[in-house]
Amino acid sequence: MNQDWEDRVAAVWARTGDLPESGAPAFRAQIDALVAELPGDSPVGPFEQASAWDSTGHPDRAVPLYREALARGLDGYRGRRAKIQLASSLRNLGQPEEGVELLTPELEAPGDELDDAVRACLALCLSSLGRDREGLSLVLGALAPHLPRYQRSMANYARLLVNPDDGRQA
Repeated sequence: MNQDWEDRVAAVWARTGDLPESGAPAFRAQIDALVAELPGDSPVGPFEQASAWDSTGHPDRAVPLYREALARGLDGYRGRRAKIQLASSLRNLGQPEEGVELLTPELEAPGDELDDAVRACLALCLSSLGRDREGLSLVLGALAPHLPRYQRSMANYARLLVNPDDGRQA
């Protein structure tokens, strides 16, 4: 895998915005062709294929591929994306508890631009389990830093949703 390969896979993904449903098989075939260029044990291959299946409405086909990518050692930015996407797919397949188990440790991981996506997906999984207050707390906590005002208040409200006896005011 080199920068040329990365650029080509990014170009295929960039064209998916206007992809009609009838174009899904051709899109997945393009991803498969790029994956075929990778070493057979590459964790990136199953991740890209999982993402293609997921993006075309087949989370059931994506889940085993995400698991394979992670089992092969996918880490870093793609590894974190795989966890987010796997958790989302699991939730869509009626397994939100697995999504919670997968994403909860990510709250303590070194921060990056995916932090808000982790929180949003985890909030959806929690909501699917009837844990709406926890989910709302995560979403408010993620939103607070982006607000032009009220950051401190919103962060405190988020905290109080899950710790109402905290004693500190919002």
